[in-house]
Amino acid sequence: MGLTSNKLLGLAILFAAVLFIGTVWLWPRLARQNWRTVSGRIGLLFATQLALCASLGIAVNQSFGFYASWADLFGQETDQGVVVDHSANGSTGGPLQVVSTSEVPGTGGGRPETAGQIQKVDIVGRTTHIATPAFVYLPPEYFQPQYRTRTFPAAVVLTGYPGTAQALVNKLNYPHTAQELAKDGRMQPMVLVMMRPTLAPPRDTECVDIPGGPQTESFFAKDLPEAVDAHYRVGKRPESWGILGDSTGGYCALKLAMHHPKVYAAGAGLSPYYNAPIDPTTGDLFRGDKALRNRSNLFWLLNHEPAPDTSLLVTSSRIGEHDYKNTLKFVQRVQATNLTRISSIILASGGHNFNTWRREIPATLQWLSGRLTDR
Repeated sequence: MGLTSNKLLGLAILFAAVLFIGTVWLWPRLARQNWRTVSGRIGLLFATQLALCASLGIAVNQSFGFYASWADLFGQETDQGVVVDHSANGSTGGPLQVVSTSEVPGTGGGRPETAGQIQKVDIVGRTTHIATPAFVYLPPEYFQPQYRTRTFPAAVVLTGYPGTAQALVNKLNYPHTAQELAKDGRMQPMVLVMMRPTLAPPRDTECVDIPGGPQTESFFAKDLPEAVDAHYRVGKRPESWGILGDSTGGYCALKLAMHHPKVYAAGAGLSPYYNAPIDPTTGDLFRGDKALRNRSNLFWLLNHEPAPDTSLLVTSSRIGEHDYKNTLKFVQRVQATNLTRISSIILASGGHNFNTWRREIPATLQWLSGRLTDR
C-alpha cells in the first residue's frame, strides 16, 4: 500500500477513530489506582495520539507531496540511475524515453487534440549521466494538424525539496491551469517539463555542480534542454525556454536563469530563497570551493559579476513568508543592474504552501508566456 494512497489514509483515520472510541469506552474500567490500570491508560493515550499524528502526517504528505514512497520517507532511495541502451527494433533511442501517457486532470478526458496529454518520461543526461523521471505536458495544439510544423515554447517546472513531480500535476495543477489560460487567450500554448530539482535523492543538491558529486546544474543547463529538444517540437533558441519553481525549485529557477541566460530567457521563483543552504539534507555542496559557494549566492552574483540578460519573477507574502524582506532586497538589487529585468507578485498574506502557490501560478504562467517565443 503506497504512502500516498487514499486507502492508507482511510485506514489510518479509521484506526485512530477506533482507538479514540475504545479509549472513551474503556476509561471507566481503568480508573483504579494500580499499575495495570495506569499502564492501560498510558498505553491507550499513547496509541490514540500516535494514530492521530500518523493520520495527520499522511494527510499533510498527500497535500504537499513531501515524500513519494516509503523508501523516499526512510531515505532508502540511494541507488544511482542506470543507463539502458535500446535497440532500433521498434523502440526509440535517445536520452528521453516515454514510459506512459495519461489525460490532463480536470479536463474530463478526450483525445489529445482536444484535451492535451501528459507523458511520463525517463531522462538520462548525455554529459552528466544523471537519470531522472519527469512529466511532460503537451497542449492540445501540439497534436492538431494545423500546428504539425510549429514549435512550442518550453518551460521547466520544479518542485521544492523533497517534493514529487506528480504533485505538480495533480496538486499544483500546472497542466490544467496552462490549458485553461491558453483556451482563454491569456497565454500561448506551452510544453511543460515537470520534475524535482533533487536528482540524487535523498540528497538535496540545490542545483549545484557538486565537486566529485552529481552535476545537477549542468544537467538542467545542458542535458535537459538537449533531451527535450531531441524528442519534442520545442523552440531551440533561449527565447523559447523558461524555468520556474517553488521554494528550492524557485531558488534553482532564478539561479539557472542568471547563470545561463543563453539557455533560459526567463526564470520565476515562487517563495524562493537566494543562497544555497548547508544542512544535513545537502551535505557539503562546495567541498571548500569558495568560487562555487559565492556563485550560488544570488546577491553575491549581482554584486560581483556582470548582470545577466534575462527576465526574473519573484513572489512572496507580506505575512506568512519568512523571506519577504530578502525578496524586496533582491528586487531592489536587480533593479539597480539596468539590464536584468525583474517583476514580482506580493500577496498580502500566504504561507509557504501549495495553497499560496496555486494563487500565484496563473499570473506566473502568463508572465512567462509573455517573455517566450515559439521559435
